[in-house]
Amino acid sequence: MSTLHSRRLGLRLLGVCALASTLFTASFAHAFEPDRDVTVVVTSSAGGGSDTITRILADTITKLKLTSSNFVVENRTGGSGAVGYSYTAKRKDDAYLWANIGVSFFTTPLLGESPVNYRDFTPLAAVSEDPYIMVVAKDSKIKSLADIKSVGRMISGTTGIVADPALLAQRLETAMGIEADVVPFGGDGEVVAALLGGHIDVQFGNPSEVLPLIKSGDVRPIAVSAAERLPAFPEVPTIKESGYDVVLTQLRGFVMPMNVPDDAVAYWADIIKKALESEQWKTQYLDRFNVVPKYMAGAELAAEMDRRNADYTALMTSLGLIK
Repeated sequence: MSTLHSRRLGLRLLGVCALASTLFTASFAHAFEPDRDVTVVVTSSAGGGSDTITRILADTITKLKLTSSNFVVENRTGGSGAVGYSYTAKRKDDAYLWANIGVSFFTTPLLGESPVNYRDFTPLAAVSEDPYIMVVAKDSKIKSLADIKSVGRMISGTTGIVADPALLAQRLETAMGIEADVVPFGGDGEVVAALLGGHIDVQFGNPSEVLPLIKSGDVRPIAVSAAERLPAFPEVPTIKESGYDVVLTQLRGFVMPMNVPDDAVAYWADIIKKALESEQWKTQYLDRFNVVPKYMAGAELAAEMDRRNADYTALMTSLGLIK
């Protein structure tokens, strides 16, 4: 090889290396780096399951110093989730806005009571799957589902007429051949007050909502809506093993507005994943509230949202709530 040819080849290689270096640097220069605080919209009232998981996750991220951003939790209630979700959906391109996934995320749009639906959001991450614990007041005569069957009637409370607790009551009505009256309340705290006051017979609560009440002795668990018994209450049967084919759990997670840059979505999903892998999350949420860990993001979460929406559509149609 001639000296001139060697020099030309060397220059070309230097040019390729320089270009590669420039592209590498540019990719990092444009990678998402947060420069302000994150607002997380919770569409239900303070103290409920969605509020609890959001605040614990935000606290975990902050204490572990996983990002420079602080987290501000805003409870935007009303319209069975429509208020909070509509607010979030309008903030297109906002890389600093999350909203929790609740049951109403799917059911309220299906009822035609929200101007937005799950397709109007960017999936961020799922963080857990919560069963429902069926509880009664400590002095209730109800000891099991068999007692409800023998009476032929029950009154339950819910924070929305098509929330999971209402759907569970309606499914039990069909499966057990009983009359189930569902009373809507303004928040989870009101449902608890009604149960303890003897105004309703049962409550279907997420672990984060009812475990403190079970531990304090104010309520007693009689069944769980999961496919298997909960490790914390091995003596409490599932609804299914009690003879009724009813299984229903709630997906917990977060979405962002549409048109948020992919690198921002990936950044926040990774921050959440790191938080969920921490010992703090395990002790403060998973072990404390006896829930099932379930991390999903991206296309996997999008597919799960499609499946959940289809399930709610089929269930609500079978119950005559929608056509």
